[in-house]
Amino acid sequence: MSTITSSPNKATALARVQALMAGTEKHFPNGSFTLGNTSYTTASLVQALKALEDALTAVNVAQSGARDAVSALRATETKVAPLLRDYRSFVRATFSTAASQLADFGLSPTKARKPMDSEERAVATAKMRATRVARGTTSKKQKLAVKGNVTGVIVTPVTHAGPSSPTAAPAEPAPAAPAAGAASGATAQAAH
Repeated sequence: MSTITSSPNKATALARVQALMAGTEKHFPNGSFTLGNTSYTTASLVQALKALEDALTAVNVAQSGARDAVSALRATETKVAPLLRDYRSFVRATFSTAASQLADFGLSPTKARKPMDSEERAVATAKMRATRVARGTTSKKQKLAVKGNVTGVIVTPVTHAGPSSPTAAPAEPAPAAPAAGAASGATAQAAH
């Protein structure tokens, strides 16, 4: 059975180094050690561990400062980005084709569009038409030409104008339901 060991995070590593230093000073105040073919005294061992502790602390401080600096940068960029975009547009409009003046601002002139030759234009037109056919896209005039056909509907035109307020006609009673035997016969005929 194998065990997976992962490297500790910085806080854990710092706590472990500090615990090693405290334990060494408590249990081996005047000790002498031979580790990896090198002799150490308690003071020299604690000094090496103290150097590691200082390095870990310096990294934590630097990373915390870097996080704060990045947060400040993002906040400033959010505020200044619209101004920067507008100012660049202003400078490009002011010195539109003057490359030397634009270079003073670190900008390059906008490139002119290269016109398509006849072959490229034909390919683009064919692709556009194929896309419109595939999507079923039609022009406004073509949409107006489409009319629906309705069959089986009888429209009765009104020949004279009635009174301004329509009179309510008495409602006719609903037809009575057919007898049970008749209904089953009608169903049987419909099934054939």
